[in-house]
Amino acid sequence: MRLDLFLKQCCLVRRRSEAKRACDNGIVTVDDQPAKAGRVVRPGQRVGIAFADRYLQVEISRLPRGNVSRAAARAYYRVVQDEACEAADS
Repeated sequence: MRLDLFLKQCCLVRRRSEAKRACDNGIVTVDDQPAKAGRVVRPGQRVGIAFADRYLQVEISRLPRGNVSRAAARAYYRVVQDEACEAADS
């Protein structure tokens, strides 16, 4: 399964286009390496996303088949790290 599709179907981002843009900007990693949107992901790999206000790293437990409800999405990954980033003082 493509990385951008996994991020969308597991409700880690709102839209697939947002996932692609995040990958293009270098804020998404797979196993601590920058990843492109089309990269194939498999169970056991770790995906990291550096959002503006937090860093989230998840381990893929299984891949969804088709669309997944927001409530059921957590069954497809395990949160490894979820840290809030401190806002820069202006």
